[in-house]
This record gives sequence, structure tokens and C-alpha cells, in this order.
Amino acid sequence: MAASLTLAACGNDDPTANAEGGSGSEDSSAEEGGSEEMSGDVLASGASSQEAAMTAWIAGYSEVQPEVTLQYNSVGSGAGRENLIAGASDFVGSDAYLDEEEREAVKESCGEGGALHIPVYISPVAVPYNLPGVDNLQLSADTLAQIMNQDITTWNDPAIAEDNPDAELPDTEITVVHRSDDSGTTENFMEYLSAAAPDSWPHEADAAWPVPAEAAAQNTGVIQVINDNEGTIGYADASVVTGQSAAVGVGEEFVDFSPEAAAKVVDASEPADTGVEGDMALELARDTTESGAYPIVLVSYHIACTSYDDPERANLVKDVLTYVVSEEGQQAAADAAGSAPISADTREKALALIDTIQGG
Repeated sequence: MAASLTLAACGNDDPTANAEGGSGSEDSSAEEGGSEEMSGDVLASGASSQEAAMTAWIAGYSEVQPEVTLQYNSVGSGAGRENLIAGASDFVGSDAYLDEEEREAVKESCGEGGALHIPVYISPVAVPYNLPGVDNLQLSADTLAQIMNQDITTWNDPAIAEDNPDAELPDTEITVVHRSDDSGTTENFMEYLSAAAPDSWPHEADAAWPVPAEAAAQNTGVIQVINDNEGTIGYADASVVTGQSAAVGVGEEFVDFSPEAAAKVVDASEPADTGVEGDMALELARDTTESGAYPIVLVSYHIACTSYDDPERANLVKDVLTYVVSEEGQQAAADAAGSAPISADTREKALALIDTIQGG
């Protein structure tokens, strides 16, 4: 059966229960997924930021393992993590790693070892806007934070003018557009604002947006509202941006988003302490001043159990994850979503971590 992508409506936070597993082998190839033929079903859910990449991974994996059905419900990072905790997904995509409370709760479905994080998708979080006649908008961290906190409310505000001395800025009112659903993209964006502009952004990072404004579901919904309405600005995974986007201040320069600029931030970041040996969750360097680095970046993870009750289920999950982090899988995501492929060193660590997943 060919693998397929299942997209859930924004209000549907619970995919169906786990599908029955098939037979398989623990041996796997880093370049092409499983080296042994496998069959069965794998159900994943989570971050909408991974939607384009997951479409590519599902298509590529179906060529490697045509008898495995891989499904992904794009319900958002928060709902995905809830599904893993509830045992409703075999693994999940998330733009944020499990917090302390979630790491404890997930032991109910994943066992005492809890869950592990594998970085599979590196992408900038863009700052899309809609302002005809202003095609190269530049925003310092403080100015962007004040806009998002609605302390700056018109496009010709002196702070925006200072960042854009050559632009003809209109007196149009600014409409901020944010995610209506709990979102890892939101959390990543807020982490940047908190780190880079602490005096202008008084809110703690969270999956829910704290300032009342225009809301839309998932990344694609945010982009649709911005593209359809002049004077808007928001944030979204760069893979879905189809119009204008702002360059952000880094040190003494303004940097446009790109996979390469996002990867520079990841390389400068430190591992987070999740209590799982070899885990690959990261504390991102949001306040970097490195030249050419784009600091608003998300590292989206695949989060899987460290152990599964069913050995065949464990083998299927390991096989899928091995394909995703392979050179072939990462290039497929880069071609489809414009993401930055993980480095060879990250791939080696990821394969070693995947190999620790137990079954039975």
C-alpha cells in the first residue's frame, strides 16, 4: 500500500488510535530507510511547519517501503505532543521539545524511559507582511517586538522609519496576525523576542500568543490572512511564505531568512537537558550577533518513545525515522520545503539515538 499524507482539520486534535504493526527487522540503512522489506502502518501527527517536508518524506519512503502506510495528521505541535502522551500517535512532529511536565506525562505511554527528540527539520520563521510599495522592510529586534506587542501601531512610526531610512512608509494601521492554535512556531518566535528584545517584549515564551490580535489557524492560515489584507504582519514557517517578508536586525546588519542563515544559529546552539541520554533537543542561540545568521529559527523535531510495547511497532518507527534523517530524506525535504538539511555530524548522532529505541 502506498504511503499517504492525511491532513486533519484544525479543530481535530486527536487522530485515530495506533494502527496494527507489521513484520520487520531492526536492521536499517542510513541512506534509504529499511534494508529489509517491512509492512504495516505508522501514524504520526503534529507540527504544520513540517507539512511540506512530511509530504516529501511520505512519498520518498513509499518508494523504499511500499508495503508500509505512513500517515501524518497536521494538527499543530501542541496537539501532536498531546497525542504522543495519550498514545494516539506512533511518533509526532513538534517545533518545541517536551517541557518538564510533558516529559513526565509521556512516560504513561512511552514507559519510564520517556521520549526522545530528533531534529529533522531546520527552517527560518519568517516575518511576512503586506505593505505595497515597501518591498525591503527592515526591522530591528526591539522594533519588531514593539510591533508585535502593539506598542507601535502605524507603519510610519519613527522606530520603523529609523530602521528603513530610504522607504516611503504609509500611515496605514498595523494589523498583527498570530496563530490561533497552540503552536511550536509561536513558541519559537516568542523565544526569539524574549532573548533579542527583553525590554520590549514582556511575555514568557509559550505555545499560545499572549496579545489579542487577528488570529488564524496554522501557518497556512496566517499567510492567507496576511496576503489578503494590506497593513498586516505576522510570523510563519518560511516554507509557506509567498509574499513579502522582513529582514531582521542582527548586530549591525539586517539579515533575510534563508536555510543557510538559519543553520548558522543551530550550529551555535547547546543541547538541552531532557534527562534522556544522547537526546538531541537544543537550546537555540536566539540572541546571536554572528554576521549572516538569521536568529528567528525553528528546529522541528520528531519525538518518539524510547520504547514501545510491540517490537514490530518499534522497528517500523525506527525505519521511518532512519529514512527521514538520511541524506536522501533530508534532500527531499529541502527540495519540497526549502529547509536546511541536517549536517553529517547531526545525522550520525541521530542514527545512534534512533538505534536506542526498544521494543517489547
